[in-house]
Amino acid sequence: MRLQGKVCVITGAAGGIGAATAALFQREGAKVVGADVAENAPGDLSLQVDVTQEGQVADMYGRARETFGRIDVLFNNAGIAPSDDASALETTADAWQHVQDVNLKGVFLCCKHGIPHLLEGGGGSVINTASFVAVMGAATSQISYTASKGGVLALSRELGIEFAHRGVRVNALCPGPVDTPLLRELFAKDPEQAARRLVHVPMGRFARAEEIAHGALFLASDEASYVTASTFLIDGGISGAYVTPV
Repeated sequence: MRLQGKVCVITGAAGGIGAATAALFQREGAKVVGADVAENAPGDLSLQVDVTQEGQVADMYGRARETFGRIDVLFNNAGIAPSDDASALETTADAWQHVQDVNLKGVFLCCKHGIPHLLEGGGGSVINTASFVAVMGAATSQISYTASKGGVLALSRELGIEFAHRGVRVNALCPGPVDTPLLRELFAKDPEQAARRLVHVPMGRFARAEEIAHGALFLASDEASYVTASTFLIDGGISGAYVTPV
């Protein structure tokens, strides 16, 4: 029960890492506010929220605070990786901006409107989902996705430093490729492209969403009380590998 008594707001909670984390946090004693652009996100309180809309983000935290009286953890996990985000030579300006709005602006808005609630409660933990591609180039180009996750990483570091003395920890969770519906769809559409991703993973498999959720649990818990402004990689060894045996 490492999150007993804590109130955690999770965006992108309807599937993948977000859903796995919502379930794990509840098992660990937290009250979970599950938010997603889709309906019926898992949680003790389920909210339909578009993180690109500032008013909806502010209202999300207001509803959470009104319902549970406090907020202790922000897991800013909502993100997209659409197929029209590819090489810089092919990606349109509109496609670029759409990814930036969700992946980077959305995290900014969640921090802007969520951190004040943590400060009012005496502190807390912010976990922003970045990616291993924030620290190295991707085998298959998704130019706006990679740039957005690099932005999330830099934003997290700066906020982690800014609020360290006020009791708010901010960390970037950087998963490697995860076996989610989005990745399975990629395999179905383009097995060759998907296989290029797998060959670079020293462990020889993609992560399970639950494995990433356990990383988020550590960062949310008091066990991580001295961890802030960190790049928390859970990538199966990708970022440490020079060449991978085939």
